[in-house]
Amino acid sequence: MQKITPFLWFDDKAEEAVKLYTSIFKNSKILNTARYDENSSNASGRPAGSVMTIAFELNGQTFNALNGGPIFKFTPAVSYFVYCDSEAQVNELWNKLLEGGSVLMEFTKYPFAEKYGWLNDKYGVSWQLFLGKTPQKINPCLMFIKENCGKATEAINFYTSVFKNAKTDFVYNYTQDSGEPETNVMHGGFTIEGQEFIIMDSGKDHEFNFTEANSFLINCENQEEVDYYWEKLTEGGSPSQCGWLKDKYGLSWQVVPTALSQLLSSKNSVKARNVMKAMLQMNKLDVNKLQEAYDQE
Repeated sequence: MQKITPFLWFDDKAEEAVKLYTSIFKNSKILNTARYDENSSNASGRPAGSVMTIAFELNGQTFNALNGGPIFKFTPAVSYFVYCDSEAQVNELWNKLLEGGSVLMEFTKYPFAEKYGWLNDKYGVSWQLFLGKTPQKINPCLMFIKENCGKATEAINFYTSVFKNAKTDFVYNYTQDSGEPETNVMHGGFTIEGQEFIIMDSGKDHEFNFTEANSFLINCENQEEVDYYWEKLTEGGSPSQCGWLKDKYGLSWQVVPTALSQLLSSKNSVKARNVMKAMLQMNKLDVNKLQEAYDQE
């Protein structure tokens, strides 16, 4: 199981978006779909029986999409950096993702790439397309702006200290003539639990920042792991409901025991509803209490 899974919050377009993405990325497929039950419907205001989450793969990497309503909006503070093997592939992805979307950086040749462009698709999800080969095709990219600007190096050190299987891959600072402080990160990379991230500082006057529309779900094997990541990532940040939290940079994470999906997918609908009801009352998730909810008659 992929340890860290990008999680995308849509209004009502999760199914439509997932069908588009899995149709245009190679080695892609829809894995499973969960629907709102009575408890989650009452809590969220979403219609009972409607699609709640969809797990899917793009280039063999797992993602999750949620129909969560209009509360949170995507911003370019989190984008997805896509490496393409050929010009034909990068052109096709650009054209299909741009339909109904908008250009953030022109799709053309740059000093750092034979072809590169940055866009928001019609759902608001932000993509950076790059002609070049790498073992991992899609990397989340974190842009540190406003109060976070200048903290990208600190964040790399923080994340690689929190996660046990972690490393810094590269850090390139801005040059003297860039208009940015030379201590700021122009382009950095780090890997945590097999998931590669890109990170950058930007001192421009952006009108956006991190939101819960992009979060990263940590699949925890047991309560010990849940407790560990919850404690580390809420330090200087803020806890929320149902295993969600914001770290000290405002980036959203979900700390979730793998047992939860097993309990919620039970063929016994009453037991699954009991688990959902219990989860909705929690901040940090408690495996024992979830199991007790499942076991109750």
